[in-house]
Amino acid sequence: MGTPVSAIRNLGPAFEAACTAAGIGDAETLRSLGAHEAYRQILLSGGQPHFIGYYVLHMALQGRPWNDCKGKEKDTLRAAFDKLKSEVGKTGAHADSAFEAMMNEIGIMPRKGA
Repeated sequence: MGTPVSAIRNLGPAFEAACTAAGIGDAETLRSLGAHEAYRQILLSGGQPHFIGYYVLHMALQGRPWNDCKGKEKDTLRAAFDKLKSEVGKTGAHADSAFEAMMNEIGIMPRKGA
């Protein structure tokens, strides 16, 4: 077993649990995957998408304070997050069934997470 994920500044026990559920068992594995791919694995394993968590992970792996993400960098990360969420939503643990998707489309059911 390597270094705990929670040993990385700004990543606590809840994020470590999400990593463990996604098969990311230590900080070394997390660093080798990189923030974007690690977040993809977390979403695919059933984690809920949160933009703040996404950019905090990016900052943490760069050794930067979580609130250092601003301006154009934050906008760029938001676009990457939205694209990832869309990609994973089509195939991941949060994908709607065909029936739910149809009901959402015609406005019968509220969107999940809405």
